[in-house]
Amino acid sequence: MFNDAKIKELKTKKQVWTEKVEASIQKRPERKKEFSTDSEITINRLYTPEELGEFDYEEKLGFPGEYPYTRGVQPTMYRGRLWTMRQYAGFGTAEETNERFKYLLNQGQTGLSCAFDLPTQIGYDSDQPLSRGEVGKVGVAIDSLKDMEILFDGIPLDKVSTSMTINAPAAVLLAMYIAVAEKQGVTPDKLSGTIQNDILKEYVARGTYIFPPAESMRLITNIFDYCSKNVPNWNTISISGYHIREAGATAVQEIAFTLSDGIAYVDAALKAGLNVDDFAPRLSFFFNAHVNFFEEIAKFRAARRIWAKIMKERFGAKNPKSLMLRFHTQTAGSTLTAQQPDVNIMRVAFQALSAVLGGTQSLHTNSRDEALALPTEESVLIALRTQQVIGYEIGVTDTVDPLGGSYFIEALTNDIEAKVWDYINKIDNLGGAVKAIELGYMQKEIQESAYHYQKAVESGEQVVIGVNKFQMKEEKPKDLMRVDPEVEKFQVEKTQKVKEERNNPQVEKCLTELKAAARTDTNLMPYILDAVKAYATLGEVCGVLREVFGEYQAVATI
Repeated sequence: MFNDAKIKELKTKKQVWTEKVEASIQKRPERKKEFSTDSEITINRLYTPEELGEFDYEEKLGFPGEYPYTRGVQPTMYRGRLWTMRQYAGFGTAEETNERFKYLLNQGQTGLSCAFDLPTQIGYDSDQPLSRGEVGKVGVAIDSLKDMEILFDGIPLDKVSTSMTINAPAAVLLAMYIAVAEKQGVTPDKLSGTIQNDILKEYVARGTYIFPPAESMRLITNIFDYCSKNVPNWNTISISGYHIREAGATAVQEIAFTLSDGIAYVDAALKAGLNVDDFAPRLSFFFNAHVNFFEEIAKFRAARRIWAKIMKERFGAKNPKSLMLRFHTQTAGSTLTAQQPDVNIMRVAFQALSAVLGGTQSLHTNSRDEALALPTEESVLIALRTQQVIGYEIGVTDTVDPLGGSYFIEALTNDIEAKVWDYINKIDNLGGAVKAIELGYMQKEIQESAYHYQKAVESGEQVVIGVNKFQMKEEKPKDLMRVDPEVEKFQVEKTQKVKEERNNPQVEKCLTELKAAARTDTNLMPYILDAVKAYATLGEVCGVLREVFGEYQAVATI
C-alpha cells in the first residue's frame, strides 16, 4: 500500500524526530514511562505507515459491506439508517414493564430489549420457594403466557424488533413470544428480534445456567433449526462477550472467548445436521463498550475481520450474510460508579461513541444511576438522548468507518487481531470452547485479568474519577427507583390464578409429551410451544427438562 522508498525515507525522518523528542522529555517527562491499552498492548508515541508494514488494503480493509467486513457489514452503514436504539428495560411486573416499553417507544426508541428477573432466568416460577426475595428485582417476572400477553399488550409485534436477554430457558420465552404474536394475528415469519440464547458464557462468566452443556447445546441447535424454517427473520442467538467483559476480561479476551463460543455453536449445529448457510446468517453477537476509547473501536473492527475469516475458511460458508458479524453493544455497567453518579453520563457517552465508530448494529446506553439501583425514568431518558445526540447532531454518522485508515487505529486493529488468534488457537488446542470451559481455562484467565485491573485501581495506576481521584463529599442519593415489595405477592397470586383457571389435563398432556420427546433426539421447540400455549408455566416446562437433563454443577477454578 505504501511505497518502500518513501517508507524508508519516513523511517529515517521519524528517527530524527524521535531523538529530538527524547532529548526534550529529559526536561519535561511524559506522564508515564509506558502507555498501554487495557489488554496490555503497548501504545506508541506516534503512528506512521511504518507501523503498518506491508499493509494490504483489500486483505485488511476492503470496502464496507464486503469481505472481510472490517469497515462495516452494510455498504452505507448509518447513511442508510441509524443503529437500532434499544434501551434495556424490565422490572417488577409485566404491567409495569409494559408501561416503560411504551414510554421509551414514545421517546424515540426504535427497538425493545427485555430484562428478566433472576427466577425467570433460571427457570423458576414466582411462587417457587427459591424465588423468594428475587421476584421482579433485576428484571420483569414472566411465569406464563399470561404475563407475556400483558408485557406486549398494545405493542404490535410485526412493527417492533424485540431483544430478550434470556439464556437457559430461551426456548420457553421464545415460544411464549411466538404464541403472543399469533394471538395478535402476527405469523412467525413476520417477527424480528433476538434471543440471547448463549449458554456457554453463562458457564464462564454469568452463572444463570440450568442444564449441563450437552443438553443446553441441544436446545440451542433445536432453536436454530426451528427458526430457520419457521421464524426466518429472528436472530437465534446473541453470542455474548458483554458478560465476559463485565466479569473482568480484557478487550482481547472478550473477543477471543466470544468468537470461540461462536465456533462451538456452529460446530454443534453442523453436527446436528444443519447446513451452515441455513442458520449462520441469523447468528448475532453482543459486545461491551468499555472505557479505553480507541481500543474499543479497534476491537469491533478486528472482531468482524476474524469472524469473516472463520466462517469462510473454517466452515466454508458461501452466503455473504453468513460471514457478517452483526452485533449489539451495551455500554459497560462495570465502569459505572456509585460515587459522583452524574459522571457516568459522560462515561456512557464516550463508550456509546466508540460503539458507533466501531460499527454497531444496535445499542443500549446505561443510565447514570445504575450503580445504585434500577434506573429511573429520567435517567433512562438521558441515556436514550445520548444515543440520539450521537446519531443526529455530531456528524459521525455521515461517512462510513470515519477512523478507517488512521495509522493508530489500523495498527491497533492488527495488534488485537493477532492476540485474539493466539487465544483462539490455544482454545482449539484444548479441544474447543466447551472443553476449555470444563477445564476452567477461560474462567481462570478472566479471574487473573480482573485481579490485575483491581490492583491497578487500588494502586492508583488506573484512574477512576470519584473513586481513587478527585473524590468529594457527597450527599446520600435521593429519588432512587425501588421495586415495590408487594410485587412478589401480586405476581405469586397471578401465577396461582393462571394455574387454577387453565385446562390442567391439557397442560399435563403437553408436559408428558415434552418429557417423552426430551428422552429422544427430536426437536423440542414444537412441544415447548404447545405447552406454553396451554399455559404451562416456565417453571413447569423447565422442571420437566430438569428431570430428564439434570442440572449443571459449576467447575471450581484454582
